[in-house]
Amino acid sequence: MKILAIDDQQLVLLPLQKRLEELGYIVQIETNAEAAIELYNAFQPDLVIVDINMPGVSGLDIVKYIRTSNQASTPIMVLSGNTNDAIITEGFELGINDYMKKPLSLNEICARVKRLIGAPEVTSIMNKSNNVIIQQRCVGVVIPCYNEEERLLSKEFLDFIEKNSGYHLCFVNDGSKDKTLEVLHNLQQGREDFISVYDCEKNGGKAEAVRLGMLHMAKKEDLDYIGFLDADLSTDLSDFDDLVSTIETSNFKIVSGSRISRMGANITKESARKIISLTINFIIRKILKMDFKDTQCGAKIFHKDVIDIAFSKKFVTQWIFDVEIFKRMTQHFGLQQAKAMLCEQPLKRWIHADGSKLSMKDSAKIIFQLAEIAWVYRGQSNKNEMELNATNLVLNS
Repeated sequence: MKILAIDDQQLVLLPLQKRLEELGYIVQIETNAEAAIELYNAFQPDLVIVDINMPGVSGLDIVKYIRTSNQASTPIMVLSGNTNDAIITEGFELGINDYMKKPLSLNEICARVKRLIGAPEVTSIMNKSNNVIIQQRCVGVVIPCYNEEERLLSKEFLDFIEKNSGYHLCFVNDGSKDKTLEVLHNLQQGREDFISVYDCEKNGGKAEAVRLGMLHMAKKEDLDYIGFLDADLSTDLSDFDDLVSTIETSNFKIVSGSRISRMGANITKESARKIISLTINFIIRKILKMDFKDTQCGAKIFHKDVIDIAFSKKFVTQWIFDVEIFKRMTQHFGLQQAKAMLCEQPLKRWIHADGSKLSMKDSAKIIFQLAEIAWVYRGQSNKNEMELNATNLVLNS
């Protein structure tokens, strides 16, 4: 039995293809709607699974082609994040057989497929305990790496992308002097659709590694959100997924993790380090004019449409570039609008990992870097905010 699955996001199609093929189906996937119509004619599938929201030719256009232009009775299942009743109704009126709303488990999708077209004669036993959810969003994660040969938690990263659909990890080798690049390529091998390796020949520091990785991932059209995470996983991957859930279900443009202790959380730090952090945070709040409790947490997720604003230009500093990101948002949108776009979310777990690259001496240098940020970004007002203030003056005069 042959199935054609169509979605503009490859990260949605790949786990679906894998599971259906494990069950014995012959599966073709396509991310381009126009190419999918040609493939439909050549492949002659027994079932079509299609998304609704695709650029150019929509999923309903494909349904119209199959039912009206082609006069075909091929079973059609819609798998979409679109929950608009009018769209769903139109789909059934056009002749679809089933409508599945994302997020949805692969187990349920497979059960619906079997109900609609039956199961292949030879099927494998599916492990229902290891279920994967097909999400309605796709996420890129940048992980900067410098001399991580001994510390990189490869198994944790692999387990995460195996169990969580819609993620693409981009490891940035920041001119490592050990065998980090070799480790990363081994991690990527056979998983190129889910793992990228971006190699910087020279060490440019974490800020530049993150910046280049974010801009690289922004070129991937199927990603909705892009974030970054420390390689030592001091922030747990499940916590990062919680940040994604927040940005997905809100109007925030940036959701930043916060290592502020709360009941039930596992937050550990060295006491001296904590005192310095509190001092630095006080200065940061004065510079940003925002009540941020923890700008420096190495876990943040961004809506794709603010990536260029936050990362297009090189950062002034190597370690506290997070402050510059928030400053750039303020300059572009104005202070009040920027505050409404930013969210700080407490983590359930954060542990100061052994072997951290940031020493106590380095922490002292941060204060001087903050002074540099204050100087470089001084007096740079947001144009939109200036125009708004001018308008208010005219109206009130």
